Amino acid sequence: MSSSASPVGRWVHTWVSAPQVTEPDNLPPAPFTREGLVLADATLRQTARVTVGGDRLRLRFSNAFGGAVLPITAVTVARPVDGRAGVAAIEPGSARPVTFHGRAGVVVPVGAQVVSDPLDFPVGAEANLTVTVHLADGQASDLVTSHPGSRTTSHVAAGDRVAADDLPGATTTDHWYFLSGIEVWSERGGAAVVTLGDSLTDGRGSTTNGNDRWPDRLSARLRAHPTTSGVAVLNQGTGGNRVLADGIGPSALARLDRDVLAQTGVAWLAVFEGINDIATAHATAVTQKQVADDLCAAYEQIVVRAHAHGIKVYGATLAPLGGNEAYDDPDGHREAARQAVNEWIRAGGVFDAVLDFDAAVRDPDDPRRLRAAYDEGDHLHLTPAGYQALADAVPLHLFEESI
Repeated sequence: MSSSASPVGRWVHTWVSAPQVTEPDNLPPAPFTREGLVLADATLRQTARVTVGGDRLRLRFSNAFGGAVLPITAVTVARPVDGRAGVAAIEPGSARPVTFHGRAGVVVPVGAQVVSDPLDFPVGAEANLTVTVHLADGQASDLVTSHPGSRTTSHVAAGDRVAADDLPGATTTDHWYFLSGIEVWSERGGAAVVTLGDSLTDGRGSTTNGNDRWPDRLSARLRAHPTTSGVAVLNQGTGGNRVLADGIGPSALARLDRDVLAQTGVAWLAVFEGINDIATAHATAVTQKQVADDLCAAYEQIVVRAHAHGIKVYGATLAPLGGNEAYDDPDGHREAARQAVNEWIRAGGVFDAVLDFDAAVRDPDDPRRLRAAYDEGDHLHLTPAGYQALADAVPLHLFEESI
């Protein structure tokens, strides 16, 4: 028996991107997509901003929604020039090859994901990383896995350019493809909070390449305090997502195992969604009461399933929708459902704590609506100032206990 001690610590996700099926308008741009084949002999360069740092990392690639195997030929990780998000240039000499079972490439089966070998590559907290992928043969399907709402610019170029310092003339696209997670080795036994939500968590209305979604701003707050500086924030928001039924992608109930419970190092879950369930149901008193009741039951299911994994669950109240052309109704039935759900979240005692996002962003003179300074313009989504207000409404002491 070996007397050597096992390394102290564990892997913790520091960044994630919720896998989604790619709609036709969000496929990689021409000429890198043609009928039945995507990214053939193409280099894809993407940046991602981690939350906590470490000296070693692993990458995860997903083919959850692919219509064919995903044949990755080569991967590198590097530091973007000037540490910036959404740029094609990397710091010269910083690119390092990523391997899979010691090999340069990997074939990801349909519906599966792969985890890379560990790589000694120090990365600081709140730093941007560049991940570059080459697909020699491309993916032989129009069905590919991506995260359309990246709010971050990616770059696509012809040929194998994974180690190139820059990609002049590359085609840009504001989507992530295939990359679904970055983990770091935490010797202190760090932990992560997952933010599960819809477009308000995914960051619609935030700044492209600005990393000013509310989970980004929460990460910055956590990093500023010694007692919470080791807490990673994992944004699992997807635009249009619903809790109860599939919409643009699987429901929150359906994706809970993959997007929350399967992530490494998760100690907390913040749930902030339900407004799409209310707004896509018929605007009648009977229907809206049923939706409100069903949402509360679904939240209970999420809590029960997360608690079984030792994860604490914090429930966020639903932000106002008053004045939104598509979601608001003149008789106020959807507003009544939102208020009923929020009252249950506040008083139901099911969640381990309540994040009162409604109170943080509503107009005090008209609580059915967002504050003007927080309204992105459609009376539903938020400005960067509004997302900062959500982050500021999260009590940091909820993440102080050690695990």
